[in-house]
Amino acid sequence: MMTAPGTRGGTADAVGVVVLGACATWALISAVGRDARPEGALLAVFAVAAGYACGRISGALLPVSAAAAASFVALTLAVASPEGVPGAAAGFAVPPGDTGASAALLAVSAGAACCAATAARRPGARLALWLSAHGVVLTGVILASPAGVTASSVVLLCALSAARARRRAPLLVGCALAPAVVAATTWAVAEDVLPEGAAASLRSQLTDYRVALWRDAVALMHDDPVRGAGPDRFDQLSATAQQVTGADGKPHSALFQQAVDQGLVGMALLAMVFGWLLYELWRSPRPTPVVVCAGAALTALAVLALLGNALSFAPVTAGAALLAGLASARVAGPGYGAAASGRTPFTAVDCASR
Repeated sequence: MMTAPGTRGGTADAVGVVVLGACATWALISAVGRDARPEGALLAVFAVAAGYACGRISGALLPVSAAAAASFVALTLAVASPEGVPGAAAGFAVPPGDTGASAALLAVSAGAACCAATAARRPGARLALWLSAHGVVLTGVILASPAGVTASSVVLLCALSAARARRRAPLLVGCALAPAVVAATTWAVAEDVLPEGAAASLRSQLTDYRVALWRDAVALMHDDPVRGAGPDRFDQLSATAQQVTGADGKPHSALFQQAVDQGLVGMALLAMVFGWLLYELWRSPRPTPVVVCAGAALTALAVLALLGNALSFAPVTAGAALLAGLASARVAGPGYGAAASGRTPFTAVDCASR
């Protein structure tokens, strides 16, 4: 029999420790013997670990208030971009760094607001939180961020659709498949293996500059498929990045950033981090609608990261991990899950039915 969510036994947490430890270790290994700078990768690992731990702690004590506060902070940072997001002003090249950060923060804000609304007990508080989630979408319109509007709208629609969801496994599988399809498509574009018509259509949406950056990253990765070229060396080695004065020197894709910095192993570790967060959500003792809200936000963020440089900003990585921690926390006090969702508590039978 499968283990019920409430008796996870620490397996998912142990997996996270191993995966994050491997990410930090491989970043250092990839930098050995090179003029590389692994500090950024190590900072990202620290941001994920710290954000997730804070989410678990605050989610256990104040599940609704903590999620609402996280939504407000993420929304404030999105509005304050580029000044409010460290490094956001550096990437004016397509896509602009502040746009990527703002869109990602809007997705996190919408996800946190939906988690809080789904878990709220009082009808008045629930209504106010749903309105705040809609306000995040409206903020994206005001900021003229099409990516942010799309991401936050998708998160909100998924949250509303999952209000009465009972089985989380199929929904989380969908959350895993969507970024996988986007990643495969972007790699096909970079390798120029798509039919000319489809390739031309995608290039017009992605821009030739971004595609050229991706192709530089793939070429550099092929020189050392296992370790890559070393952390944070893309700006020194990419001819395309050097042609644009003031560019941020990033491939504008987390996938290709890992490919050029840390090779195939780094790419695999990046996928494992996302898989671990989804695994945490699947094993979460929280109600399924809360889990789905967080999963939808993480999926939207993953897609944005594949198409831009959203993960280059510590507030984004920390916010995503914080949201995952909030949605996988064991809430203090008996019977909270049932009271928050208006359903009977999860049992081993419920978990097995997933």
